[in-house]
Amino acid sequence: MTLFEQWKSLIENQSEDTFEEFWKEYSDAETKIYNHILDNPTEKLTGTLGQLSEKYEVRPVIFMGFLDGINSSLKNGNDFESFDESSDVTIEIVPETLFYNMLSANADYLYGLPQWKTVLGEDKMKEIVGEYKKSKTVRRQSPKVGRNDPCPCGSGKKYKHCCGRTNPTS
Repeated sequence: MTLFEQWKSLIENQSEDTFEEFWKEYSDAETKIYNHILDNPTEKLTGTLGQLSEKYEVRPVIFMGFLDGINSSLKNGNDFESFDESSDVTIEIVPETLFYNMLSANADYLYGLPQWKTVLGEDKMKEIVGEYKKSKTVRRQSPKVGRNDPCPCGSGKKYKHCCGRTNPTS
């Protein structure tokens, strides 16, 4: 079984009894790795998956989960399907994308790290937060039909007497 398959199995097989311990292990590992990455934002991390998991003192399967989570924020993503501990890994982040993805994942423990102010600056962070919020805004395709407007079905009746009736009598 590849590390990616082990990671997927680990996630899918959490129970109420094991989830809290798993989440603590994963989020602590993720925070430790992100602290290093954000302290050294221009550094390209390279090595085997096994070497990098040892460097950050995390289990290889947990490091695999970290890689799975960060993949869309890398300059060059990886195909993890066949990864094992001897697989070569290159981590070179795109900070703006990473910050946006952390907002999207609602990972406040990561997008709230103080190093972001140094890496991106407060103005860029506000801009990315604005873009994220704008992406979540739902807009109507067509204007809302008022209850006294003509019904859009073309019957000639007011909307409230046609398709807008809440209790039609048949």
